[in-house]
Amino acid sequence: MSHPDENRLEKLKKLQEMGINPYPYFFRRDSYSEDILKNYSFYEGKKVAVAGRIIQFRDFGNLIFFHILDQKGKIQIMLRSDYAQKKALELSKFLDIGDIVGIRGEVLKTKKGEITINALELELLSKSLRFLPDKFKGLSNTELRYRKRYLDLIANPEVKKFFVLRQKIIDSIREFLNSLGYLEVDTPILQKVYGGAAAKPFLTYHNALDQKLYLRISNELFLKRLIIGGIEKVYEFSKDFRNEDIDSTHNPEFTQVEFYEAYKDYNDYMELTKKMFDKLLSDLALPKEFNYQGKIINFNNFRKISLYQEILKKTSIDILSWKDEEQAFREVSALGLNPSKKTLSKCVEVLVEHFVLKDQFDPIFLIDFPYQICPLTKKKRDNPLLAERFELFIGGIECGNCYSELTDPIEQRAKFYQQAKQKGEDEYNPVDEDFLEAIEYGMPPTAGMGLGIDRLAMIFTNNNSIKEVILFPSMRD
Repeated sequence: MSHPDENRLEKLKKLQEMGINPYPYFFRRDSYSEDILKNYSFYEGKKVAVAGRIIQFRDFGNLIFFHILDQKGKIQIMLRSDYAQKKALELSKFLDIGDIVGIRGEVLKTKKGEITINALELELLSKSLRFLPDKFKGLSNTELRYRKRYLDLIANPEVKKFFVLRQKIIDSIREFLNSLGYLEVDTPILQKVYGGAAAKPFLTYHNALDQKLYLRISNELFLKRLIIGGIEKVYEFSKDFRNEDIDSTHNPEFTQVEFYEAYKDYNDYMELTKKMFDKLLSDLALPKEFNYQGKIINFNNFRKISLYQEILKKTSIDILSWKDEEQAFREVSALGLNPSKKTLSKCVEVLVEHFVLKDQFDPIFLIDFPYQICPLTKKKRDNPLLAERFELFIGGIECGNCYSELTDPIEQRAKFYQQAKQKGEDEYNPVDEDFLEAIEYGMPPTAGMGLGIDRLAMIFTNNNSIKEVILFPSMRD
């Protein structure tokens, strides 16, 4: 482990000996860099108080220039020996790049025309004891950027825009659902029985209750309980946890919004999705057509694609004829494909990846999943071997999942037990008896959908890694 810089520690000691507190309690700021730069005619000649981190420093003896970085940008500070207070000039001898300072002074333009604050007073607000990344090279090591996001934000302040936009996505969706009368709720993160998705959970233990608990992989079954209880429009922004691989679109903890509405089906939610994205693009000031990783995504062009028909057409494999996992794996392997696991779901997934999604960048509703791999979904009305389910893909990335929810308690119980017999612990929805009891009281026809916030943020910020839009992503040691 590295240590603080000895020279900076020595400066810190001298400041303290001079009676200067290098870590004071507050500073009364009244202006930000961006506001001054954009409204110079208003600020010209006015006294302002600004604060920020020193990111550049040039000492010419009787004249010092440095730039500070605040929440909204950066601005130049000028410290003149014939203007600044004596205390400010003395303090300047102990400053380093990385220090956080407060400045009170007059807004003007230098001879070179740069908007600058002519400092009268200078206060040290936090003495930095470590060197910042080189100002010219920046912080370019990708792994270091993710591990030390605070340095990333200092060295690459444009990164902050990703997280501002990410929050705008959340705000826009929340406003959209609220405007339709949905109620936002909180459901348990620690669950006795995990469910709502096919994923391996994280396991923990509660000492006082003397019981093992799971971090939720989905909040679906709790939100359905609320539908049963009479809250007919409900949603939750949730942090969910899945003990799975880490790659460009997966992080063990991730954020999604799930929303449910009684008396609707998945067709209704296709229309609702289009309206939601109309508002989302408008709120993000994005056009209906924009570039993502060199490809154009056209939000005027939502399309429905039957994965069953596409696979049959392009491979002659009838996935509805599969009798068991052995047959599925054998037929898929014969095409030279290698499913990550020998399950029906993974066999369908690899076929979709290679024969359905290839060159699909516009938003699509992928429909016609085999009913037997959809344990929480109603049968399709015109073909009971298929499910009333769609997955939303944008730019070739899965961003959402929607069902006409299964509301028959007898069928739901049978589906849970069927899965329990067929698959390993990390590949099925465990039997949740409390949920089955709840649904036996009667659940109205319901549509439900989950949207991945991290993946939407990837697309709308034109990033190809989920780690770019998660402030502190999980990293291997």
